[in-house]
Amino acid sequence: MAEEEKSVPMTREEALELLKSYVHQENLVKHCLATEAIMRSLAERFGEDPEKWGIAGLLHDLDYEDTYDSPEEHGRKTAEILKEKGFPQDMIDAIMAHNAEPLGLERKTRFDFAITCSECITGLITATTLVYPDKKLASVKPKSITKRMKEKGFARSVNRDLIRLCEKIDIPLPEFAVISLEAMRGISDDLGL
Repeated sequence: MAEEEKSVPMTREEALELLKSYVHQENLVKHCLATEAIMRSLAERFGEDPEKWGIAGLLHDLDYEDTYDSPEEHGRKTAEILKEKGFPQDMIDAIMAHNAEPLGLERKTRFDFAITCSECITGLITATTLVYPDKKLASVKPKSITKRMKEKGFARSVNRDLIRLCEKIDIPLPEFAVISLEAMRGISDDLGL
């Protein structure tokens, strides 16, 4: 493992406060919470700092509401805000990498790939959960998630190719579905699922 850059310059509570000062849509906040949970699980799996990876997941869409109509700008304002607050460059790079294609960037690190596939699978898991009669994560089977990956008409806005980037970090899709579902189940009350 390369020498790790300094850790996060704020607590998780401060990061959540920062998120809520920029993101006002409840579902977008829930998406960020779900991404945080998955990133923490992946960090533990890879022996990385769960706080650092989790907060990157939490803040990855900080500027989403401001850049909604300009996807080629999404991530840039977040990078400026986090740079001003003293965030390490690897966190900023990973956050930018989740929107690599419109920004003309290339994903390079495990951190970059992890945040991208994590934030994408949250939508698929949420959509899968909402078709269950009780609309609860506890009822969802990982197999249902991988099955829905193949249904192009289901959760149409979810980019399956970006979810499959989990394979770039040596996690097969079925296993990634399990990790992600378990992580989201751990915060099901916060997600209302």
